[in-house]
Amino acid sequence: MPEPDHHEAQEHALDDAIARAKVSPWTLRQKIGRALWMVVQGTLFRYSWHNWYAFRRALLRLFGARIGRSVSVRPTARIEIPWLLEIGDYCSVGDFARVYNLGPITIGRRVSVSQYAHLCAGSHDHTRADLPLTRPPIAVHDNAWLAAECFVGPGVTVGEGAILGARGCAFKDLAPWTIYGGNPARAIGHRSLQDGDPGDDA
Repeated sequence: MPEPDHHEAQEHALDDAIARAKVSPWTLRQKIGRALWMVVQGTLFRYSWHNWYAFRRALLRLFGARIGRSVSVRPTARIEIPWLLEIGDYCSVGDFARVYNLGPITIGRRVSVSQYAHLCAGSHDHTRADLPLTRPPIAVHDNAWLAAECFVGPGVTVGEGAILGARGCAFKDLAPWTIYGGNPARAIGHRSLQDGDPGDDA
């Protein structure tokens, strides 16, 4: 009986790896929590009145999110896993924004996440055939602004006061007080604030 050639052995190894990938990385408790949140987010959260911010904050906190004061999350925003989310005081998350936090996402104070922005704290290890899930965290520091339809990739840190312009795509860290645009995002200017705490009137 001839020995299988090297290519065939590789194919079998890849098949085995893909079969192993079908094992869920989530515990039963996590699956139940995510299923419950999916129901709540698709009903009570999604169809709450547009300015019922306190109600939506309460729902997020009920599912383990750490939410600061005067945080405004729009009813059409999508939060993947509340207990992996932290949002500081005076922040806003706009309509249809996507917080895909398979890994932790931390948002500082006075941060604006505009409509249709996408924060993606999840990826796959492309060096392995079974493409295992990876969950690099995202950190957005105080006073940052993520403009409409932008994308923040896994593992990215957005520095204090940084701006990612509309439809910009950040795959690397953004320096503090710097304005970025484009895909991939590049620095296009410097940002400065007028005197006073931007949170005073929030």
